[in-house]
Formats: sequence, structure tokens, C-alpha cells
Amino acid sequence: MEKENKKSLKWLWITIALVVVAGIGVWCGYNAGISDKGVASVFGLSSLLTSIFVVVALGYLLGRVTIKGVNLGTAGVFLVAILFGYLCTLIPEKLPILGAFHLHGEVKDAAGNVIQSASANVKYFKSVIQNVGLVMFVGSVGFIAGPRFFRDLAKNFKTYIVMGVTVILIGTAVAVVCTLISPYGSDFWAGILSGSLTTTPGYSAAQEAMLEKFGSGSDTLVTLGHAIAYPFGVIGVVLFVQLLPRFVKADMAYERSLLKPEIMEAAEKKQEKKLFTCDDFGFTALAIAVVSGLILGGIKIPLFGGVNFSLGTTGGVLIMCLVFGHFGRIGKMSMEVPAATVKTLKELGLMLFLIGAGVDGGVSLVSAVGDDASIVAWGFIGGFVITIVPMIAGFFLGKYVLKLPLLSNLGSITGGMTSTPALGTLISTAKSDDVAGAYASTYPIALVLIVIACNLLINLMM
Repeated sequence: MEKENKKSLKWLWITIALVVVAGIGVWCGYNAGISDKGVASVFGLSSLLTSIFVVVALGYLLGRVTIKGVNLGTAGVFLVAILFGYLCTLIPEKLPILGAFHLHGEVKDAAGNVIQSASANVKYFKSVIQNVGLVMFVGSVGFIAGPRFFRDLAKNFKTYIVMGVTVILIGTAVAVVCTLISPYGSDFWAGILSGSLTTTPGYSAAQEAMLEKFGSGSDTLVTLGHAIAYPFGVIGVVLFVQLLPRFVKADMAYERSLLKPEIMEAAEKKQEKKLFTCDDFGFTALAIAVVSGLILGGIKIPLFGGVNFSLGTTGGVLIMCLVFGHFGRIGKMSMEVPAATVKTLKELGLMLFLIGAGVDGGVSLVSAVGDDASIVAWGFIGGFVITIVPMIAGFFLGKYVLKLPLLSNLGSITGGMTSTPALGTLISTAKSDDVAGAYASTYPIALVLIVIACNLLINLMM
């Protein structure tokens, strides 16, 4: 009897839900027929939120798919977002309910004039989701690296810092060559560079430089380049750190014995006197550092030929968070952000940024491929070269010049390529967490340099 009651109750709720859904559908269809704005006016916010969480769920599911120890991790969100952006361009704008998910990018005529502007949803993705995620991600990275960044900069300059500088310089040099020999400008190749090196801040720096120099809508090719190169940028580094030890027939047990655990000490010991803390999660400290970074990023430095250089949102926030993370206090006020907070905000920020960038990239990809399919071939080949060449050069530099053990060498390469997924793969391959020391020592300098490189690539070659 109890089973029957539960079954009846279950079907009652299902019936009620179906009636509600059907009622909403009829109402929306009616409104779509009498309103020139269609259902987008009713479902704009709902469709945006639905889009975010659909991409998040599917992206992380894709990221967890593991084939022989290889998985995409958070990069799965980016790939799903690209596909989502593409599919949403296929949805008719006037279709009831689903029409709220319609997306389109900027379409230009032969003279370069915009004849169709980006839809409201694309602007939401770009301006809100992407930028909020960016600040959270870059700020968190700064606080994570800050306590050891300046000490490592002096202590390890001849090893890991040299590796980071080498990887970024070679990658940038290849991007410059591609700019000179291809029919596409440095905006496209700055996007390819940032995608090949899987660097979110570098991508944002290139976007900012274009918007600052040419105005709204000028960053389309940056986004397209990043979208084309990023997938292989992730997969290429992941495969490199897995396949290279097999290629050189390394004795992994011996290589693990050469690893010396690198214990990262706190930059400052806790003060004996109690510091004033505004909140337990460190949000106040992060907010102060971010605001300071935004101010720093807005300062323009004249170079030559009328060109101005600025760190922008990305570089400014990164540097100020490194500084605040290093000192950990302002007078008697604590500027420490708990490790759990920065770890969560780093992942959340990266996820939001990749959603915004991926959806926009999917829309841009459709428009660009329709106009010039060869751009994808140029981007893929160039991205392949920019990903592979710096890693090979870094490996030989580390092995023959810096005399680094294999696993430390690969750890430093993942840091220079700013590839967190590859670090996770390397830890699994090495069966040791100690490789993270080389990554952490190389990553911050590579991140700062790629921001500067992408900015200069736009400002000096456009």
C-alpha cells in the first residue's frame, strides 16, 4: 500500500511538472508572436545562467575522460564552450524559448564596416563572465606564487628562471616569424601564441591591447587564434611530458631518486603580534590587491613612435597580487588569503573565463571560417609549431646546458608553458609530487613574460 502511494505521488509530481512546462511553453510562444523582441526579453537571464551551467557540467565531464592517464581537466570546459558557441549560431533567433540561446558575432561588409553587431548574450559572456573570471584567476595565481616568487627569482635565476625566459622568447619569436610570412596580422598570432602556451592572462593582454588601440570589436582575431591553438596547446604539452620519458627510455625509478624535494617556505614568518583580519576568507585582501592592480594596469608608459605600453588588467592585477602575497600585510592589517580560498577562486575564475572565451571563440570561428577557411589551417599549423618548438628547445637547454634531471626538466617546461593540466599528468607519470617544485619556480616568470610579450606583439607590429 505504501509503495502504491509513493508511486501515485511520483506520477502526480511528474504530471504537475509537465503541465507547468507546457504552460510556460504556450505563454512564451504567445509572447514571441506579439513581441518584436521574442522570448529573449523573457528568458535572457535564464538562458545565460542555463548556458553557463550546461557548459560547466558537460565541460568537466569531458575533462574527466581519461585515456591512458591523459585527461583535459578544466580545458574540457573550453572545448565544450567553443562547441556551444558554434551550435548557438545555428538556432533561429525567433524560435520560441530556444531562440533565447541564439548567438551571432560581428559581421562586416567588404569595406570592413560592421553590418551586424554582437548579440546581447555574447556581450554578457565577454564583459561579465570572462572579465570577472579573469580577475579571480589572475589574482589567485598572484597570491599563490607571491610568497616564493621574489626569492626564487634571485635564487634560481640560472636554472628555472632561464627556462621560463627561453620558452617564452622562442614561442614569441616563432609568432613574430608567422606574422611576417602569413597573410594575417599580429592580433591573430598573439591569439595563437597565447593559445599555444595555454595562457589565459596572455590572451587577455592581447585582447586588451587590441581594444585599447582599435576599439570595440577589434579583438575578434585574437579570440579566434586563441580558440584554434588552445586545444592542441593543452593536449600537446600533456602528451609531450608523457611520451618523452618513453622516447628517451628513461629509468623512472632512477629519475625519481634524482628529485630533491623542494619545500617552499613562507615568505614571511607569522608575526608575533596579532594582525587585524577583515574576514576569514581573505576576500578583503584580494579585493584591495585587485583594485591596486587595476590602477597599476591603467598607467600608460610611452615607448617610441607614439606607442604606449601598459600592463592592463591582467598584468597589473598579477603584479600587485604577487606583491601583496609576498609581504602578507599592510601595517597591522593582514593581507593573507587562505590557501583554500585562492585554490577555489583560481579554478572558479579559470572556469568562468574559459566559458566566456570559448563561447565567443565558437561564434568567431563560424564567422571566420565562412569568410576564409584557410585561416584555420594557418592557425593550426602555426599553433603546432609554437607549442612544440619551445618545449624541444627547453628540453635540450635543461639537459645539456643547465644539467637538470629529466623530471625537473619536464616540470620546468610545464611551468614555462603555463600548463597546469600537463603538471597533473607529469605528477602521475613521475609518481612523485616533487616535480611541482620546478613548475612553481618557472611558472610565475613565464606568466609575467607572456603578458608582456602578447602586449608588445600587438603594440609594436600592428
